[in-house]
Amino acid sequence: MDKKHETETRDRVIGRGIDRRSLLRATGVGAAAAGAISLTGFASAQATPQNVGRPAPVGTPSADLPEGADNFYTSDRVTVRKVRFRNQYQMTVVGNLFTPKGLDRGTAHPAIVVGHPMGAVKEQSANLYATKMAEQGFVTLSLDLSFWGESDGRPRQAVLPDVYAEAFSAAVDYLGTRRFVDRERIGVIGVCGSGSFVISAAKLDPRMKAIATVSMYDMGAVNRNGLEHSQTVEQRKEIIAAAAQQRYVEFTGGETQYTGGTVHELTDDTPDVQREFYDFYRTPRGEFTPASSSPRLTTHPTLSSNPKFMNFYPFDDIETISPRPMLFITGDQAHSKEFSVDAYARAAEPKELVWVPGAGHVDLYDRVTLIPFDKLTSFFVRHLAA
Repeated sequence: MDKKHETETRDRVIGRGIDRRSLLRATGVGAAAAGAISLTGFASAQATPQNVGRPAPVGTPSADLPEGADNFYTSDRVTVRKVRFRNQYQMTVVGNLFTPKGLDRGTAHPAIVVGHPMGAVKEQSANLYATKMAEQGFVTLSLDLSFWGESDGRPRQAVLPDVYAEAFSAAVDYLGTRRFVDRERIGVIGVCGSGSFVISAAKLDPRMKAIATVSMYDMGAVNRNGLEHSQTVEQRKEIIAAAAQQRYVEFTGGETQYTGGTVHELTDDTPDVQREFYDFYRTPRGEFTPASSSPRLTTHPTLSSNPKFMNFYPFDDIETISPRPMLFITGDQAHSKEFSVDAYARAAEPKELVWVPGAGHVDLYDRVTLIPFDKLTSFFVRHLAA
């Protein structure tokens, strides 16, 4: 797409009765971060051989990676292969299956499903966690949520929280039917938005025996209320109305529009929250473009579907997960820490809230010197014991 076409496309969207501030609020970051996010995804952007299926930097890279940042970590102690399986709605879910080298396949082992941040794909954070936990002796499975990455679902990057949660239950279906996995010892890890999806799934799926979240976002609450309740009900209604009007456009064959996600360039006015995401998603540190997307669309959900998060209440009835254990990990500097605190307060025992000193939200995506893998290991060893 040439620069003129990009500008015309952006102007058509903003000119359709959706002012810039409303679009910013539609991202779910809320009024407190107004100016943080611009609408920069375009329906006609196409993936090219240069950016498909591998890290493809966009924007200006950071001068130096943060200490310990290792999103694309691989291990010679682990074997990985791609797997495909169906969810309950006969949609294909794609994941990476990690096993410790030399695994005795004649014995049933504990297993862990790992979910990626909202707007990301399995190659961002989830593979890292799956690799590290496989090094500790677990069978692990990172997955692409439906509508994202290599998993089925159209339109691409649509929001449907119940189907996101279903992907985790489908992963349990898959793992629980492998002869080398003990179906009574399967746990889950959700990073960022997937933290809320694994909680939603676990409420209805007692096969998930131990649940851990890291840098969790409650994707329902942040879209309804913004961070720290910075968004009003009236602002919420504006977002819903804009998305509803976009449905007419798409129903009559118009372009799919995108919202939210991570900015594609930094300015003097870019807030710290967006700078934090940019440093991961728009630099070689963590940028990855799947074949189903393009560099200009990665991280951005569709505008018309994003308000479905507003009907998503993952923490309601969280106490019914008990007596299965829950572990909430968050940085003490994380802008998202309110969600882990809220979930912990609502959950019943056994539960644990772990603070990582000095860690922000994105730090726990990939900074292996900060991520408490020892805590995750001890949690799952204890609660997935034979």
